[in-house]
Amino acid sequence: AGKRVSSESPGSFSKNWSGVGVGVQVRWIPAIMKFAKRPGDNLILVVDDDKDNVTLVARTLEHEGFRVETANSGEEALERLKRVSPDLVLLDINMPGMGGMETLKHLRTRDSYIWVIFVSARNATGDIIAGLDAGADDYLCKPFEPLELLARVRAQLRIKDVTDRLAAANARLQAMVDIDDLTGLYNMRSIYQKLESEIGRAKRNKSAVGVVMMDMDCFKQVNDTHDHLFGSFVLAEVGKIIQNNIRGVDFAARYGGDEFLIALSESTVEGATLFAERLRKVIAASTFTKDGNSMQLTGSFGVAVAESHIPNVDAKDLVRYADHALYEAKRAGKNCVKTFDMSNIELRKNGSSR
Repeated sequence: AGKRVSSESPGSFSKNWSGVGVGVQVRWIPAIMKFAKRPGDNLILVVDDDKDNVTLVARTLEHEGFRVETANSGEEALERLKRVSPDLVLLDINMPGMGGMETLKHLRTRDSYIWVIFVSARNATGDIIAGLDAGADDYLCKPFEPLELLARVRAQLRIKDVTDRLAAANARLQAMVDIDDLTGLYNMRSIYQKLESEIGRAKRNKSAVGVVMMDMDCFKQVNDTHDHLFGSFVLAEVGKIIQNNIRGVDFAARYGGDEFLIALSESTVEGATLFAERLRKVIAASTFTKDGNSMQLTGSFGVAVAESHIPNVDAKDLVRYADHALYEAKRAGKNCVKTFDMSNIELRKNGSSR
């Protein structure tokens, strides 16, 4: 295994087989595999127009414990990627039709990153530099030793594993920043950005966005009559009720204390008002019980909807209007829904402010 495989040696991955049959070469592969460490269950896509090369590389990888998909052209590889998500792609450069460089260019336009090793007979320094600069993660020249191929595969998968773990850790940290740990809803650090994005999307689609502001009525009595632990339990339960009553396209946040904000995607004034009324009834009908403490509560709701014909309404505007409607609900005796009349707004002209 210390000698580099040449085009005349059994097990060569050069395109010049020199009369050696594929069966003979494949039988030779297990002799070197005993030195290789078996990796986990990763999927590798092998792309090469030479079917003998594909067969040998695929069997080598499968013997190492990998799952393997194959393709004989760049076009076929892109079709494969519509149904599979490989951890690594071994990509030839010289192929009829869409070559390796063009295929890699397509791969780098995808949202999810795919690790790529160029495996090519083009072994000039300039070719290697061009391949790496084009976005390949590694470059292996033909002919090569099978153990070197496996070592490079394992190295790239280790890097991918570390990168995936780091991305997952960052996602967890982001969730800790964005999510209220008591209710499981978003917190105010993130809600305005999400709402602004939703308003922008609604403007592009000529649809509407609704905001519902909700405040628990007389919540101070919960802490005064029982204790703060029971109060926290009630808020967590209200968060669950909200989460169970919104659609997948909607999102909700704990606005602060016992106030909540709910953003309704593509909702009309009538739809947002009906939603708030339905949620009001669900909360009023709920009994919050824990550790011998039990009570029923109500909520007051304010609704505001930014429709496509109303320009220049941003996230803070919409929340402010819903908050005005919430105050009206409080003044009307609580446990009710009030909707802000957007026709009363003095609309801003483009380039000016209110």
